Amino acid sequence: MFKIFLTFAFVLSTLNAQAETDIIDGNNMLESINKQIININTQELNKILDENPDAVLIDVRSPFELKQTGTIKRGQNVNIVRGWLEFQIADYVDSKDTPIIVYCGRNLRSPLAAKTLENMGYTNVKNYADGFITWKEKLFPVKTSDHEPNNILYQLPKEVVKNVYSAIGATQQGTYENSNHNNNLSFIVTTKGVLVFNAGGSYLVAKALHKQIKKITDQPVKYVVLENSQGHAILGSNYWKEQGAIIIAHVEADKEIKDRGDDIYARALSVQKDKLIGTEVVNPDLTFKEKLSLPMGGTKIELMHIGASHSPDDIQLWMPQQKLLISGDTAFNERMLPIFPHTNIAAWIKTWDKVEALNPKIIIPGHGSPTDLATVTKFTKDYLSYMHTEIEKILDEDGGLYEAYKIDQSMFRDYGTYRQLHRQNAERIFQQMEFE
Repeated sequence: MFKIFLTFAFVLSTLNAQAETDIIDGNNMLESINKQIININTQELNKILDENPDAVLIDVRSPFELKQTGTIKRGQNVNIVRGWLEFQIADYVDSKDTPIIVYCGRNLRSPLAAKTLENMGYTNVKNYADGFITWKEKLFPVKTSDHEPNNILYQLPKEVVKNVYSAIGATQQGTYENSNHNNNLSFIVTTKGVLVFNAGGSYLVAKALHKQIKKITDQPVKYVVLENSQGHAILGSNYWKEQGAIIIAHVEADKEIKDRGDDIYARALSVQKDKLIGTEVVNPDLTFKEKLSLPMGGTKIELMHIGASHSPDDIQLWMPQQKLLISGDTAFNERMLPIFPHTNIAAWIKTWDKVEALNPKIIIPGHGSPTDLATVTKFTKDYLSYMHTEIEKILDEDGGLYEAYKIDQSMFRDYGTYRQLHRQNAERIFQQMEFE
């Protein structure tokens, strides 16, 4: 027995010694690599990102880590796990001399990533040696993939003004991780029931929102208003119908749901998969064209269709007593707006005059945090006007789609969804205006 104990002790001692040796070797390797690459600090990183829109910032940590801690919120930021660099770098970097900065949490993996890229022939690679932990501690912008990991809602509702709440969605495209909660789900509590603006992107999202409403009030949900016919606005409708709510939409949204409801569902299903359990497409109970008043106790609520904007069926909710506008997708904040094939940007710019005429004190936009008129104007009208003017210049000079792709949109690079949408927007605006 004593011999067995001695043998075990010897093996354990050997393993510990080997582990210590491996740690020393690993540290020596990192020290050696750090001497071979260019390391930069937080100040230098910010300077590069501010001055060079073409730089590519790569977070080499795993998606699980990003979900738990967040990632750097700058337009040039992408996520490529270190072990996949060799296979995915070409998807984000066009040429070998593109400025590249890599980083991780505490500067353990990123030096290895920088050296790997240099060995692959990339000539302008730097390592952000301070790492994400330092970036976050210095309170620089951080993007969180899910604010509520234990809830299907991306964020829980917060009170905007008295009795008006909004669960702010992710400022990104719909993903499995954000559960199709990438738009704002708002509700108004009155003495005569609750009005919900947007049904949510699934039965489960709607149910989760209702659970939060019940924590605030015992009033039943009387109305559910659909901002348009997009999946994240309509697919929770069957849950609300089960609760006895009246579903309201614009007449054009009703037509779109009847004609394309199956396609809308199928598109969401391809991304959301099991998270669409219980979801069924249902039609609105009540529709309107231009205006619908919904007095609820002493609370005045007006539904409006003030003109074409993001989609032909977009509607808005106006509370004249509070001067609060729930704009739907007529107004955006914090992210780049998408141009759809049916989006008429000239009409959208014209519609903006009616938004300004309301002179709202606070706006809950379709996407992004509640804010003021000046801010949503910057993210919406100013972007549309800039792109319209630039495309006009190209057409006046007999330019083509190639020139449209080359429009300088770098001043918008920190807008959420910039990387996914800016070239697509240029293409669709050009194709629309080409035949005006």
